[in-house]
Amino acid sequence: MLDKLLNSLFGSEKPDDLPDADARVALTALLVRIAKSDGQYDTTEQDQIREIVAERYDLTPELAQDLMFHAEELESQAPDTVRFTEAIKSAVPYEDRTEVVAAAWRVVLADGDRADEEDALMRLIAKFLGISDRDSHIARQKAAG
Repeated sequence: MLDKLLNSLFGSEKPDDLPDADARVALTALLVRIAKSDGQYDTTEQDQIREIVAERYDLTPELAQDLMFHAEELESQAPDTVRFTEAIKSAVPYEDRTEVVAAAWRVVLADGDRADEEDALMRLIAKFLGISDRDSHIARQKAAG
């Protein structure tokens, strides 16, 4: 499954129309990458990601954990963040990408500490997902409550 998804996202062909299950893993992997960007991947961030995917995809805690397991595997094997986000941009509609940015801000803010590395990665991710600065700012405000 992981090899097929990696090829679908990062192969030579444009990753149009990712199957729902693959898109879920890819988007969750992006959240994992953001959580790891400051060198710490703590339980608060992991819990936040599981909560986000459980809400977003209407999953039980067990299914959210399973999705997270596959996402962590994908994140560890995915190439640089630029190619990763560009592949997701090609496969996911704008409205869903703005929701991904809002979810990503929830992960960044989960541990109560906005590290410079996280801010820099969020700027990069928003840019490469094609999300405007304004929409990213609104997403951050939404995530902050």
